[in-house]
Amino acid sequence: MKTLIKKDTQDLRRELQKGDNENLKLRRGIIALSLLGMGAMTAVSLFQTGIVKHLPDPPLPDFDSDKVNSSDTAYALGVPDGTISLASLAANIPLAAFGGADRTEKMPLVPLAAAAKASVEAVVAGWYFYQMPTKEKKWCGYCILGAAANVGIAALTLMEAKNAWKSFSGK
Repeated sequence: MKTLIKKDTQDLRRELQKGDNENLKLRRGIIALSLLGMGAMTAVSLFQTGIVKHLPDPPLPDFDSDKVNSSDTAYALGVPDGTISLASLAANIPLAAFGGADRTEKMPLVPLAAAAKASVEAVVAGWYFYQMPTKEKKWCGYCILGAAANVGIAALTLMEAKNAWKSFSGK
């Protein structure tokens, strides 16, 4: 049994690190976009929890990240929204790394669940994006980057989910 587990571990490591099939490329993109979004949401979380006192903005008149991230909307769930987004983006990483190169065939529910999660998050990010110009009347560059990352992640997960759905449904 130990030999079988060790072999499976070695196969998984080799596939994740060196594999080049289309689904692995999509999953790597999900990880990269998640890390990018996490960078933006880390800055927001530091501000929203009082660790830093100001978020720098581009020198444009309609950008005020401090205002956007101090809004009632940003705290409406009883916790700063940046911290929720940061945790959610972080959860994408092990989800994208789970399973070997053939997970769409052997574990199709994993990419389908990842796509469902990412799609909901993209819709929520779109709602927050809409709030900036309509309710807050200001933009937050960190939030724009986070929203773009969420939309990109959703697109990549849907592409892998399409392949998984074919396997799951037998088509």
